[in-house]
Amino acid sequence: MPPLYSSTLQPDTRDSLELASLASSSPGADTSDTDSRPSISSSRRLSLEQDDPLDSANPAAAGASARPSYHSRSFSVSSTFDFASNLFPLSSTTGAAGYAPLGASTAAAHPHGGLGGGSLEKHKTLTYLNGLSLIVGLIIGSGIFSSPSQVNANAGSPGASLIIWLVAGILAWTGAASYAELGGAIPLNGGPQVYLSKIFGELAGFLFTWVAVLVLKPGSAAIISIIMGEYLVRAVIGAEAETINPWVNKAVALVGLFLVTFLNCVSTRLGTRLNDMLMFLKFVALLGVAIIGIVVAATGFSYSGTANLDWKTHDWFEGTKMDASAWAVALYAGLWAFDGWDNTNYVVGEFRNPSRDLPRVIHTAMPLVIVSYILANMAYFLVLPLATINSSNTVAVMFGAKVFGPTGALIFALIVSASCLGALNSATFTSSRLVYAAGKEGYIPSIFGRIGTGTGPNPSPSSLSSSTRTRSWLSKKLASAVGDEDTGLFFTPIPALALNASLTAAYAVVGEFGTLLTFYGVAGYTFYFVTVLGLIVLRVREPTLERPYKTWITTPIIFCCVSLFLLSRAVFAQPLQTMTVIAFVIAGVPVYYWRARGRRTGPKREGLSGGGGGGGRRKGPGWKFWQRWTAAGSRS
Repeated sequence: MPPLYSSTLQPDTRDSLELASLASSSPGADTSDTDSRPSISSSRRLSLEQDDPLDSANPAAAGASARPSYHSRSFSVSSTFDFASNLFPLSSTTGAAGYAPLGASTAAAHPHGGLGGGSLEKHKTLTYLNGLSLIVGLIIGSGIFSSPSQVNANAGSPGASLIIWLVAGILAWTGAASYAELGGAIPLNGGPQVYLSKIFGELAGFLFTWVAVLVLKPGSAAIISIIMGEYLVRAVIGAEAETINPWVNKAVALVGLFLVTFLNCVSTRLGTRLNDMLMFLKFVALLGVAIIGIVVAATGFSYSGTANLDWKTHDWFEGTKMDASAWAVALYAGLWAFDGWDNTNYVVGEFRNPSRDLPRVIHTAMPLVIVSYILANMAYFLVLPLATINSSNTVAVMFGAKVFGPTGALIFALIVSASCLGALNSATFTSSRLVYAAGKEGYIPSIFGRIGTGTGPNPSPSSLSSSTRTRSWLSKKLASAVGDEDTGLFFTPIPALALNASLTAAYAVVGEFGTLLTFYGVAGYTFYFVTVLGLIVLRVREPTLERPYKTWITTPIIFCCVSLFLLSRAVFAQPLQTMTVIAFVIAGVPVYYWRARGRRTGPKREGLSGGGGGGGRRKGPGWKFWQRWTAAGSRS
């Protein structure tokens, strides 16, 4: 064994060591290059992939004496080993006295899993552009093209509505910036599921998973798919689409859902390429809308009838409502239109350089979307009367018809359906990673935390390399064209994708979207609030934690205040629906303890010898890594 891997480090300090190492770059790492792929040779990577994550030879067990101490409570590693290129789940690398996943032991139940088997986090394929397309892809869905009426009608005037759009965008930006700090400090797939588990305990993380996997993610994806189907049918059939059987729209929605699910099953590369392409289409469409609006305003052109002159004859703040409740509704609608800013946090473990790229993605995407939304709304006001905008749920189609006639309506209907397809693809990609992380943690059956078909052990890169050599010429060409660089085809969380698609299809068939929207608003912002509150808690309890990106403390405070305001409005406006949400969340508590029984009955962890064994059973409430870091610092 190389001397670097000989260790006397206590088992209960492994999480702190791993997390601190993942959250920061090694001193010799160069983060200024365009390509952020970790610098580790292929031969060394292959040798590390054969290691058992629970074996004493694992680099996570290396002694504290072999590493320089950067602060009193956590450790980093020298440039001789880069943890960033071998990101393995905490559930596979923790000690007997520390954090362990729900259910049976990973080591005993899956001898081919962990570091020695397949793991999405070990094969970092996502770049800055991929992250940008993911977050933009989900934020810009159908709302800005179809129905900005909720904001405009409740604000009362064009000028006031533009202010609401700006304020809503900035408030959403505060939440995104808070998530960027959490993603840099805890660079693991799963987003809030991981953050809540590590800060408030596993129950909090499980309850988020319970709500998000079963309702929030598939429900919102079902809404997007139905809207996509409606606009595509409208583009093909025309005005007669108003009277067509709703099942036609749902059939088209299901085809789109299964298409993006299949593409994401083929490879990460294929799914992200589709996202990248549709992101550019959305920006081009919004820029085109803005330019057309300016040209129409300047020339007075109109395909049919007279050009709209409301923007010239009426003051832009005329009719502004002074009712605070109306502004609250408008702000709520605006924040809903910006929802999706947390998207990249679900896949941060697959970024080549998360500490650098995640903040860049957030602080590029949010201002771009804010400016695009404001420009698009200004164009609508220049071309269409305010009364038409406030009463229509097909604003972009009416915009196209007003300027270009039936051809324009057809083009914009296709643009909206393509935009929804991009949002559906982004939602499918990120939701599958949430399900995958939940399976790895044991929150749901472990098959959903596996790569490939899930019928056997996760494939390791060495087995993938050998299978590649025996493939046919056509298979090799397909793998090189659409496969991932190191893993080829179908190295994706296929069971997780299948589960997400099944739940989404069920919601699309049922179609009770009014209740679902209320549920999403209440439950979604409850977990947004708790997660960002966790950032503040982490600042207080663990001030010396390595944070590659650190936002102003006022940022999470502002977002928490806004979230409480929105939640309080929902409680008073729709108490029955709010109680339904609370009841559903509470129903997850007995399920959590039912899943936790596997700790008492499952096999004990091996390979992590140390006093006080106890298998995978956790001692003490929650995953209080700040306390364990303190103990580690005192021992050193």
